[in-house]
Amino acid sequence: MNALPPLEAQDRPARLTVGVVGAGRVGPALAAALQLAGHRPVAVSGVSDASVRRAAELLPDVPLVPPAEVLARADLVLLTVPDDALAGLVSGLADTGAVRPGQLLVHTSGRFGTGVLDPATRAGALPLALHPAMTFTGTSVDVQRLAGCSFGVTSPDELRMAAEALVIEMGGEPEWIAESARPLYHAALAIGANHLVTLVAQSMELLHEAGVQAPDRMLGPLLGAALDNALRSGDAALTGPVARGDAGTVAAHIAELRRHAPQSVAGYLAMARTTADRALAHGLLKPELAEDLLEVLADSGNGPGTTPGAPDAPGPDPDAPGPDPDAPGHGPGGGDR
Repeated sequence: MNALPPLEAQDRPARLTVGVVGAGRVGPALAAALQLAGHRPVAVSGVSDASVRRAAELLPDVPLVPPAEVLARADLVLLTVPDDALAGLVSGLADTGAVRPGQLLVHTSGRFGTGVLDPATRAGALPLALHPAMTFTGTSVDVQRLAGCSFGVTSPDELRMAAEALVIEMGGEPEWIAESARPLYHAALAIGANHLVTLVAQSMELLHEAGVQAPDRMLGPLLGAALDNALRSGDAALTGPVARGDAGTVAAHIAELRRHAPQSVAGYLAMARTTADRALAHGLLKPELAEDLLEVLADSGNGPGTTPGAPDAPGPDPDAPGPDPDAPGHGPGGGDR
């Protein structure tokens, strides 16, 4: 790998021209934040109608051009494509000579560090991995949410100051992540954020089934308090029937879920077992109560709806809508992130 030159003031202008490859939910928002800091977006690429609309909303008057042209125009290029498309994109850009020496190449994948940019680094690019620990909507609200947002940052030592400066200019706070720790870091965020959305949506569906007219209003204060308590106190914030060892209540939950929402049973059991293990390890669940609770959870794992291929397990719906081409991981040619 080529040695990276220091990013000194005389080698690079204070304000940068910015390009975006992949006008998904993330790229235009970051470019808009950099624009507020005085940088100048000059080019963006996208592969879908939704990408074009997002770019027009967040980066008005910035031309939509092919990826190679984005690199030709910009000092700083944001590669904001799905994780699985990133390596192929970088290799393709490097192989076709699109990468310019001294060009800052930034990807926003949580999974990868700077190693995935090696083909471009060998061509003289300056590699940075800047992953915003935030969920994005693809609208202007995302720019505001970057204020105080942590970024998982991985960079060569020579570029740490440049990485830090860019994150701060976008309103974020840099958190340095070792190259080898990126997959674990990303898995932790997925557990905390992506799975949270699934749990909340499932909870709202069940409340609606139970006759609650406004599940969101009911859950809002409860979940807000639970999140605040968990961030402050960790496992000490655990409450509820599993932490108390109320085996009878847990058994009643499982019976009702089997009757009304059998697709929810496996998730309930998995989370209940994990919660019981953590509550027991932290002294919240009394050992004499844990035995009955764990027996309920073990016995419940053998019922209908919990094993693959069970007779009552619903099959795929042939009339269900297909995947969203603008969702991360979809789209032709490695779509937009």
